[in-house]
Amino acid sequence: MSYRGYLIRRALSIIPVFFGVTMLIFALARVIPGAPARQALGPRASDEAVQQLRDQLGLNEPIWQQYINYMSGLLRGDLGQSLTTSQNVTSDLIEFFPATFELTTTAMLLAILFGVPLGVYAGQNKDQLGDNASRGFAFMAVSLPRFWAGILLQLFFAFQLGLLPSTGRIGSGFALPETVTGLLLVDSLLALNFTAFFSAAQHLALPAITLALAPMADIARLTRSSFIEEFNTDYVEGLQTHGVPGKLIAYKYVLKKSFASTLTIIGLDYGALLGSAFLVEIVFSWPGMARYGVNAILNTDINAIVGVTLVISLGFLLANFVVDVLYGYFDPRVRLRGESG
Repeated sequence: MSYRGYLIRRALSIIPVFFGVTMLIFALARVIPGAPARQALGPRASDEAVQQLRDQLGLNEPIWQQYINYMSGLLRGDLGQSLTTSQNVTSDLIEFFPATFELTTTAMLLAILFGVPLGVYAGQNKDQLGDNASRGFAFMAVSLPRFWAGILLQLFFAFQLGLLPSTGRIGSGFALPETVTGLLLVDSLLALNFTAFFSAAQHLALPAITLALAPMADIARLTRSSFIEEFNTDYVEGLQTHGVPGKLIAYKYVLKKSFASTLTIIGLDYGALLGSAFLVEIVFSWPGMARYGVNAILNTDINAIVGVTLVISLGFLLANFVVDVLYGYFDPRVRLRGESG
């Protein structure tokens, strides 16, 4: 199978999965306990007003008709009205999602930047002190709850040392740059506002590190195991026999072949970060989707719940598609397996 055919096949496979996910999310949102219309209007609202709002939201129609109406709106970019903000859910997500995307993307970049070298170092020093220390760190990073890790980092770096701010997205004395992408780091650079950029970077540091710990440990552990397995192959022994430097063997040959396995966990972890970022955003008062999603759940705001969950699910699908693209590039054997299957 050609690389182009492999990409087309992977892209087309997203479509049925996406529609299956929308059906599951929509059905689960409809069985959540609570009366959305009653909660939106308050306990003192009359039954007539509640019924009128239910008719307006289409909640009195059969669930299959509600799903068809929802999907027709979704294809137009309309996710329905939020009962919490009285705005279109699409507008709310456009407002809140960039902060979450900036946080999760930065966290994943940190996880890759430090997790891969840590895994390579551990693989090169198998069963030695450095390997044991890296495995101990990985175990601790995975086991420590994210909200607790965030609080510890706040206490040490923000309150004890005073090096980094504890909450917020930018300093109170800085004017927000003109919104182009919604990402403060990018918009600050586009506006050549370097003081705002450094303030945003300082506020981003602690929540991004907190969120990066678990995926960093996953990446380090998988890189280590893949590296050790690849390092014990015959061609590596041949390179060593011919006097090729160890670092060149490790990073040019062994890492490239073993990194294909690491890509899988990177894609899964990146999708998971969109969901697990909720607790971190609350701890650091980060103005992302967490506050919006939590309020939607507390108020049984069905359209907002479905919208937030849909964004997280779509993040999973796109992240894994990118992984498939890179996987097929690094390891052509994947395309052959797809053709034979």
